[in-house]
Amino acid sequence: MQMIKALASVAAFVLLAAGTPAAAHEDGSTTLGQVMKIDESAGKMTIKHGPIKHLDMGEMTMVFKANDPAMLKTVKAGEKIRFHADKVNGQITVMKFEKAK
Repeated sequence: MQMIKALASVAAFVLLAAGTPAAAHEDGSTTLGQVMKIDESAGKMTIKHGPIKHLDMGEMTMVFKANDPAMLKTVKAGEKIRFHADKVNGQITVMKFEKAK
């Protein structure tokens, strides 16, 4: 079972690294933001973002958990991203993102 989870994590990372567009999220719920800080040891990132409508959140700067900590290696503070966040086990979590143009 652990092998399946590991393979699923690797597959998710490969899709993210290949540039799977966050805008392709099935309900179109993506948000534009700017990465302010990366904390790889905690698996979190601080993002200054616009409204996240499906979570009923306004514009703000906040800390998000990364769904896959490996995604934190693909972005730096200061970069603009388009991301999809959701609640996972009570925490607002970045599920996927792409660098914004």
